[in-house]
Amino acid sequence: MAIIFDADRKIFTIHTKHTTYQMMADAKGYLLHLYYGPRTKGNMDYLLCYADHGFSGSPYAAGMDRTYSLDALPQEYPSLGTGDYRNYALDIVNANGTECCDPIFDRYKITKGKYSLQGLPAVWAADDEAETLEIVLKDEVTQVEVHLLYGVLEEADIITRSVIIQNAGTETITVKKALSACLDFVHGDYDAISFYGRHAMERNPERVPVGHGTYRIGSRRGSSSHQYNPGVILAERTATEDAGNCYGMLFMYSGNFVCEAERDQFNQTRFQMGLSDELFAYPVKAGAEFTAPEVIMTYSDQGFSKLSRQYHNCILNHVCKGKYVHINRPILINSWEAAYFDFNGDTIVDLAKQAAELGIDMVVMDDGWFGKRNDDNSSLGDWFVNEEKLGGTLGQLIDRVNAQGVKFGIWIEPEMVSENSNLYRAHPDWALTIPGRAPIRSRNQLLLDFSRKEVREEILKRICAILDQGNIEYIKWDMNRSMSDVYAGNVAYDYVLGLYDFLGKLTSRYSDILIEGCSGGGGRFDAGMMYYTPQIWCSDNTDAINRTRIQYGTSFFYPTAVVGSHVSAVPNHQTGRITSLNTRGVVAMAGTFGYEMNPALLSSEEKEEIRTQLATYRRHQELIREGNYYRLSDPFQEEVAAWMSVAKDQSQALVSVVRLSAEGNPFGTYVKLKGLDAESFYLEESTGNRYCGMALMQAGILLPMATTEYEAYQFTLKKVQDA
Repeated sequence: MAIIFDADRKIFTIHTKHTTYQMMADAKGYLLHLYYGPRTKGNMDYLLCYADHGFSGSPYAAGMDRTYSLDALPQEYPSLGTGDYRNYALDIVNANGTECCDPIFDRYKITKGKYSLQGLPAVWAADDEAETLEIVLKDEVTQVEVHLLYGVLEEADIITRSVIIQNAGTETITVKKALSACLDFVHGDYDAISFYGRHAMERNPERVPVGHGTYRIGSRRGSSSHQYNPGVILAERTATEDAGNCYGMLFMYSGNFVCEAERDQFNQTRFQMGLSDELFAYPVKAGAEFTAPEVIMTYSDQGFSKLSRQYHNCILNHVCKGKYVHINRPILINSWEAAYFDFNGDTIVDLAKQAAELGIDMVVMDDGWFGKRNDDNSSLGDWFVNEEKLGGTLGQLIDRVNAQGVKFGIWIEPEMVSENSNLYRAHPDWALTIPGRAPIRSRNQLLLDFSRKEVREEILKRICAILDQGNIEYIKWDMNRSMSDVYAGNVAYDYVLGLYDFLGKLTSRYSDILIEGCSGGGGRFDAGMMYYTPQIWCSDNTDAINRTRIQYGTSFFYPTAVVGSHVSAVPNHQTGRITSLNTRGVVAMAGTFGYEMNPALLSSEEKEEIRTQLATYRRHQELIREGNYYRLSDPFQEEVAAWMSVAKDQSQALVSVVRLSAEGNPFGTYVKLKGLDAESFYLEESTGNRYCGMALMQAGILLPMATTEYEAYQFTLKKVQDA
């Protein structure tokens, strides 16, 4: 069993394949955290330190014992109002206006299989792959019950955390803060590693020491945001890519979040994550409940690389759903950078002809096909085909594209409304606004209030009417602004639940359509969206050199299979940089692969190179999607960006390298590989050279001498019997 309860000492032990997690309901009823780390035996309650610390209050249940204080003891789910002055996970306002909840251990339940969450995405697993521990804490004054949920995927080394707050009392309460996971460490020096950014430059890693006080990041934008990704690593100061202890928390939610890391007066560290407590106050009536979204936790004693692979495995096998997760996906070309808004039906058909000639699988018609949408100032919400622009019905256009031997995909942005639209003129109250105030515009559009059932049901009806018009096999779902004008404390949370409700109905009705998420690129790149959309456009920045950094940061939590990455035209439309078609192709192959360009502008030599790229990607796509991913360099610090995918059985590997700088009279550049069978030999196919796996990992492979700026290389390795 993965979950064990010692009834005599009230100690809960969770074992995964390589880790142990332990907590104890003590004699006073408080749930104390004991241990999370490498798998171990025995009870860890000897780690608890009791002393009279002064100015650290004791709960009344402690009597005259000054050595017992929740301000100094490691807790499993700290609550405001219990004498703990550190950051808390729970804050409840009671009907009489007091802010206090004193949750005491009441009962527990261990069940086979993984729990699910009403209205929220959650890690899923077969019953024989997981167990669930539910611990119920109860506040005797208000009868509020706090249900702590632990999902244990033993073989995957994953523990998930969620919380359900049940109001078993007689009056309404208000939840002001309800985080999903908390880890308390009684000693240690830690760094927090987060992933900050902006539109078109997402997920840059930043490592800072956790000092005395609070390190806090999050989003108050209504989405998980370009600015901070909801994945954070707490690492020992000495932890590196391949060595040392590190702990990950990944929030499976697409809205506002917070992550806090605090070192207290006794050099203990508290690390917690969940819903942001800003712009949040959620009323819970008597008999009702509130559910906090899930945090996915894992631990590695072999540095960030192992931690990342555990997350990759979890997302690919226990988060993403549907037919496309483990199959080869269509290689597409998107009309956006080829034509922007300036297109008609013939433009799309011509793009399909060019795609067929090159061997590309699909054409995607991006923004501009509906309403009077010839720029980004109108028509969002008017999901009616502009047949005049397309030269016929949508079904006719799809048939014309399919006749070229090419699949058809389409762009939508269902959550938005333009003020210059029929929808807004008919239902201005459907936009998210603060009553009596003019709204905040962004990209000259407003956000529809998806917390309201009637709003999302009408939009769903309109979108389904579009999707029923022909053989649409792909949707790009976009969201091009942040939330503002939050008029009540429940709105931001209920909006995301409304989004999930919409996506759940859409994916259920159209299970054969591949949906790619997008929010100005990577503004909602999170595990919550990945539950519904098995790939997400990684960034609106398609510059190959910038993408090496964006995709590097992305890889710490997310597998290549979910990363939307395309080859675009040069000079690049975001940076103006010129890189070779080969370099752009090598970078884009660290993802789902596709194109953003007008093939009619390419030379015959470039077209032939694209055909070669397509053949290369198709040959390796299963390895890229399913293999173990390794970061071989840090493109923020080193002269090359390098990464590799290794088959699970170590039989083959694909190594990719991009030079980030060029110098006169250069010296040799070596890249050390990872994940190979140290005792075996590997054939590098382009040169015919044979290398020992250990040699490649310890000494590295020598790159060709550079002749131009931003050169890229790929090395294909196959295990062979001998040297």
